[in-house]
Amino acid sequence: MIILLFRLLLLAAIAFIIYTAYKFVVNPKRKLDLARDKKDFYFHDNKENTKQNFLMTYKGFVFEGEKYLGATDHSFEVVNVSVSAHNPERLQGLEREDIYFLEEEILIRYPYASIEWKYPINRLIIHPLKNDE
Repeated sequence: MIILLFRLLLLAAIAFIIYTAYKFVVNPKRKLDLARDKKDFYFHDNKENTKQNFLMTYKGFVFEGEKYLGATDHSFEVVNVSVSAHNPERLQGLEREDIYFLEEEILIRYPYASIEWKYPINRLIIHPLKNDE
């Protein structure tokens, strides 16, 4: 009887270890940190929950976006997104084209949204592009 109980306990422990490893591998925060360390793009969002902010990383920078729900012609959609940087003092090397890329990625997910960038990123966008032609 004790051997059967020990086997059952061992089986439960193995199942718990497999479950914990699975949860670790699919954890979106871990994926975000991994993408930040590799300086890749990653977008973490729960589209069903409009109260939860989204996180994205690009070139090692982490940005957080606040979503605001509003009415469009046919339905309620996210109509405004306010984006800020987690560490604005570390934005050295971020270019205007990077901001445009991030805006495109946000608009792919929220096509009705207008995007507002928080300080200091909004200072980069306000200045007009110089045409090199």
